[in-house]
Amino acid sequence: MNNKGHIDAFSSYHPLVNFLYFALVLLYSMVLMHPACLAISLIGAFTYSIYMKGIKAVKFNFFILLPMLVVTAVINPAFNHEGATILTYLPNGNPLTLESILYGVAASTMMAAVICWFSCYNEVMTSDKFVYLFGRIIPALSLILSMILRFVPRFKAQIAVISNAQKCVGRDISNGGILQRARHGLTILSIMITWAMENAIETADSMKSRGYGLPGRTAFSIFKLEPRDKKALTAIGGLGFFVLLGVCFGSLYFRYYPTAKGHPLGILSTLPFLAYAALCIVPIIINQQEEKQWKATQLNS
Repeated sequence: MNNKGHIDAFSSYHPLVNFLYFALVLLYSMVLMHPACLAISLIGAFTYSIYMKGIKAVKFNFFILLPMLVVTAVINPAFNHEGATILTYLPNGNPLTLESILYGVAASTMMAAVICWFSCYNEVMTSDKFVYLFGRIIPALSLILSMILRFVPRFKAQIAVISNAQKCVGRDISNGGILQRARHGLTILSIMITWAMENAIETADSMKSRGYGLPGRTAFSIFKLEPRDKKALTAIGGLGFFVLLGVCFGSLYFRYYPTAKGHPLGILSTLPFLAYAALCIVPIIINQQEEKQWKATQLNS
């Protein structure tokens, strides 16, 4: 493993496989508030991001997401006083309840997991994959969304170029006094906004000149649904459906107010949790299988 992580085999699968997977894990991460589901989602997101991005993900997850999780969990009981189990009273006279603490931890865990899953989504679901899936169904919206998804990394790269150029003429935010730095920062921001607007107009004109979105327009695509993609679709869809059954039958139900209470655990009621855990580690399983196949071919050659 290097600083950039492993080569992600899951990213090479068909865009439909990638999109279905992230649609399911993101939906379930936002909907399922059972503590076990939240833990599974957070661990799965952290594991996949670290596997894919290496040290960069470790720094982001443990130095940004985890502190944010702790802060959010602490803030909720200070403003939310619902719950039947009163632990003590705050200096302002409001009660500190066990349920508010548990809900704060759950909400912060959910938020951290969703952010981490979205970071993985941005690495796997590139703009060309998104346009391939939705270009014919919603051409205008798919183009806008693909531009939005790639805007942040391009914005960061371009602002570095502009800042370096301004630094060469002594107009960077590190030059001069406070007012001069503020003025230089506004200048850089103005240049960035102008660049972003011009780039958006050029992209729109370029796509329009190519006939993007016109009825009957054909498009070249390098994506092809292979047998491995069909197997992955079946596995992801099956696991997602099994988790949905668990939701429908109440196995994954959990409430925090007025008292913390969940569905009684049994042999059958634990199966949806196992299915959800398997769903969250599908990319890891695929990558491990690809690595084993690669090592086997190297030994046989």
